[in-house]
Amino acid sequence: MRNVLVVGDSLSAEYGLRRGSGWVPLMAQRMNEQYPNYRLINASISGDTTSGGVSRIGPLLEQHKPAIVIIELGGNDALRGLALDMTQNNLTTMAEQARKAGAKVMIVGMQIPPNYGRAYADRFQGLFATVAKAQNATFVPFLLEGMATRREWFQADGIHPNEDAQPTLRDNVWPVLEPMLSKQTG
Repeated sequence: MRNVLVVGDSLSAEYGLRRGSGWVPLMAQRMNEQYPNYRLINASISGDTTSGGVSRIGPLLEQHKPAIVIIELGGNDALRGLALDMTQNNLTTMAEQARKAGAKVMIVGMQIPPNYGRAYADRFQGLFATVAKAQNATFVPFLLEGMATRREWFQADGIHPNEDAQPTLRDNVWPVLEPMLSKQTG
């Protein structure tokens, strides 16, 4: 059995959702059907930042020895207005540690509204691609792709996708993950 480890924040930790209805459990179901030799481990924590991810990645790698690590962090960094250099360095550190542990890495990108300032929002969006390229990681440009105009797909806070949106999040990640699974299966 090979492990796929998701290290994420509330978007992956089923914040405000029934257990088992988030995109990560939906992905686990699809993996179980199509790639039964893989097990998905969700180590996501609501509110987590990239700094939290850096502090947790080492023990998670040691415990689960994943073949693939999906890093879905950074949104909370931006919402708190943290320094983007720190976010980029933290994502780089997590990707490097995962690669050194023998895992393939996927970086899941995020975007923030322009009310944080166009320069900050653009730089934030771009840092995920920069890290993915530098770390030879696969890349999902935007976890919430296709949802911006679908207000009915968000919880009352306007930030967290609701249960109806979760299949879309899964489907935004699956086309990038599936080739990684099939390469390692063969």
